[in-house]
Amino acid sequence: MADNLVIVESPAKAKTIEKYLGKRYKVVASMGHLRDLPRSQMGIDTENNYEPKYITIRGKGPLLKDLKKEAKKAKKVFLASDPDREGEAIAWHLAHALGEDNEYYRVVFNEITKDAVKESFKHPSEINQDLVDAQQARRILDRLVGYNISPVLWKKVKKGLSAGRVQSVALRLIIDRENEIRKFKPEEYWTIESDFKYKRSEFKGKFNSVKNEKVKLNVKEDVDKVLAQISGEEFTVDKVLKKEKKRFPANSFTTSSLQQEAARKLNFKARKTMMVAQQLYEGIDIKGEGTVGLITYMRTDSTRVSPVAKNEAAGYIEETFGKEYLGAAKQQKASAQSQDAHEAVRPTSSLRTPANMKQYLSRDQHRLYKLIWDRFIASLMAPAVLDTVRMDMTNNGVMFRSNGQTIKFKGFMQIYIEGNDDEEEELNNRLPVIEEGETVKSLKITPNQHFTQPPPRYTEARLVKTLEELGIGRPSTYAPTIDTIQKRNYVRMDQKRFMPTEIGEIVNQSMEEYFPNIIDVDFTKTMEADLDSVADGDASWVKVIDDFYKSFEPRVERAEEEMEKIEIKDEPVGEDCEKCGSPMVYKMGRYGKFKACSNFPDCRNTKAIVKSIGVTCPKCKKGDVIERKSKKNRIFYGCDQYPECDFISWDRPIGRDCPKCDHHLVEAKKGKNAQVKCSNCDYTEKVNN
Repeated sequence: MADNLVIVESPAKAKTIEKYLGKRYKVVASMGHLRDLPRSQMGIDTENNYEPKYITIRGKGPLLKDLKKEAKKAKKVFLASDPDREGEAIAWHLAHALGEDNEYYRVVFNEITKDAVKESFKHPSEINQDLVDAQQARRILDRLVGYNISPVLWKKVKKGLSAGRVQSVALRLIIDRENEIRKFKPEEYWTIESDFKYKRSEFKGKFNSVKNEKVKLNVKEDVDKVLAQISGEEFTVDKVLKKEKKRFPANSFTTSSLQQEAARKLNFKARKTMMVAQQLYEGIDIKGEGTVGLITYMRTDSTRVSPVAKNEAAGYIEETFGKEYLGAAKQQKASAQSQDAHEAVRPTSSLRTPANMKQYLSRDQHRLYKLIWDRFIASLMAPAVLDTVRMDMTNNGVMFRSNGQTIKFKGFMQIYIEGNDDEEEELNNRLPVIEEGETVKSLKITPNQHFTQPPPRYTEARLVKTLEELGIGRPSTYAPTIDTIQKRNYVRMDQKRFMPTEIGEIVNQSMEEYFPNIIDVDFTKTMEADLDSVADGDASWVKVIDDFYKSFEPRVERAEEEMEKIEIKDEPVGEDCEKCGSPMVYKMGRYGKFKACSNFPDCRNTKAIVKSIGVTCPKCKKGDVIERKSKKNRIFYGCDQYPECDFISWDRPIGRDCPKCDHHLVEAKKGKNAQVKCSNCDYTEKVNN
């Protein structure tokens, strides 16, 4: 019989840790939280120091009963939930739910490896009440906001709506950006480019100035004045400026930067990134090693890396790439909001390369692990060295400038380059070797008209980055926040960017009028700082909640009395119901818009919105191919004669047959480009974009 009981959060983690600890330890899983506030009521006694009412989560009763039995048989009970505030709160709830008969020990580890786990059990501690209070305060605060504002929105706007501290700010950011775009007035401007030739080399240059003075090219007339000053094709090279520039690697991942980079490079949503990272953290079966955690804990806002991990990585870099690729150890500074509780997200061992681990991982696991491993190794490598060249060429006082950049030494760029939401800079843009005083020939001068662009809508990566920069929420909140505003239909995705819906704008407008502090960035940031003070033991959680609630409660009462009921009118389709003759209207459902009879509930007729692509079905030759959406909102194509014809395709049919095998051709995406290919054989065509 085991002397010691260890309680972790998940079965996968339990399985891994039990192998490390041996027969004297029995490891079981609590499956996350066992106790929480009731869903059917507020569960907060606002008249009695905001005392929370905790109940056993529905369905967890039998599990709690089993855990109590195991705890009674054990000499010691170790609570090994995750090493963050929520994990601390889970440990505290477990101790209360299991009773006072046992003595409880808290153990935490940043990585699930044999050495890390065994070391943590040598130094058990008590539950950190300050962290518990901070997490409890956050939970109570969110409950007070959600359970007070949401019923008002149900009554005045529409059932099923919700409001929350972080989600309401995220929604406001998206709507504020949309308003900026709506108000934006494009302004005309021009650029002038030229193709130059020197001996056999050709390169490009851009207009820079006239007689060393900047000239604004606002309209075509400005361009014509510049072009009129150019005499002939010969330009003199006045200046050649050569510099060596170093480019340093990015730090190892935090939760936020991991979510951003996974969105950019892997097209992962924040929620998916965290789910796959959890799997890598909890343990993967590796031949010869057993079950082992491949990455450190993935909820962190620190870029700190342990000396042991740095030394192992340094050995790998030197052996694999050479000593010159080894970067100098640098002090990685934490941000002002960072708690620096534990290390950056990194592989538990540099020696477990993505190539070696690929056979044990699913496709998504391998792609994310490779991203984490590459970033970590690159962060400890030498900076890249770039040779930059700036060349100024003049003709009758009109100066064009060419910039060249070539990689002299790859350094960290040998394995990893950080992604960017904006256009990537051009590397390896070579200019010919030219001395000052020589001449080059202008082959073709091209004026280009442009218009200023509005600020871009938020991608998921950009939204996460903005929330982090503003100090809104914490690393663990970004994924559920983004998930919530999409599930509530407050925003929709258009070309991987967030756009507010009508209902989202109505909710934001109501919040702005009656609860301005809830959606105020500075107020929310201050609340986060107050919660951090509770975690640091510098503030009372009751006082933090009380200071908020004293001003919040009157606003709820005012909203209930003064907020006018908003009627959201259904948009007419322009056709009548074939069953009862009433007008059809557009409705919004879980998977987007659909057509429904306005005579609901007497008539329950509904129809999907179909979009014909103007192609006859290649299977039945009778129906039209229409665009549809799957339950996961992915576009596919099918015949409008379904179920009589079951034609279906993920790729868009183009209405032509393959010249090689007579099957239908489709347009398929390949990276950022499209290509025409056969649905049956290897025939392809290039598409001119």
